[in-house]
Amino acid sequence: MKIKRPVVAAFDFDLTITDRDTFLPFLKLAFGSFLLNKVLFSMAFDGLGFLFGLINRDQFKKKLIQKLLTGCSTEAMNELGKVHATHIMDWLRPSALARIQWHKERGDRLVMVSASLDIYLKPVADRLGFDNLLCTQLNSSISIYDGMLAGRNCRGPEKVSRLKELLGSLGEFELYSYGDSAGDKELLSVADHPFYRAFEKDGALYKTSDESPSD
Repeated sequence: MKIKRPVVAAFDFDLTITDRDTFLPFLKLAFGSFLLNKVLFSMAFDGLGFLFGLINRDQFKKKLIQKLLTGCSTEAMNELGKVHATHIMDWLRPSALARIQWHKERGDRLVMVSASLDIYLKPVADRLGFDNLLCTQLNSSISIYDGMLAGRNCRGPEKVSRLKELLGSLGEFELYSYGDSAGDKELLSVADHPFYRAFEKDGALYKTSDESPSD
């Protein structure tokens, strides 16, 4: 008799559960448009390097975080994260929420796996009822952010590495995964049930708000 494996549903966040990016809007909330644009302008050469493949997305993100968040109070940023989380709740895709609820009703384990920051993802993940949150985290010393990441940016292969650290052998689980970009390629590739851009209007699982999601 075939043994039924525990089910895990791993969801990317930005542009999978949400209808927009959440990282830059947080920086805008925390530092204002003027300072954010000033810093982005100062990184113009880095931006060109990113566009031409001379530096990767992770390196660009690390430099931006270092320039803006070095020396910031963890308490102050966490409070802003809670504010940002309330804004994010208005950006959630109804079809993604329906799928999350579907997994909850089945008793599946919900894991959010995102390159976005824990500062605002934790309150969102808690409100949505996720069991685990795997995401990019900022490093701090004596309640002050030092501008470095605590570990790697949670994107690409790192998403699978984090999931393995959490669960152990992925073969012991029946894995559903949901993503929208190249940064989710590896996460989708290890799943029994991979869903790419499933919650967009022409996606495989897209449904209107009065319909339930299909398997």
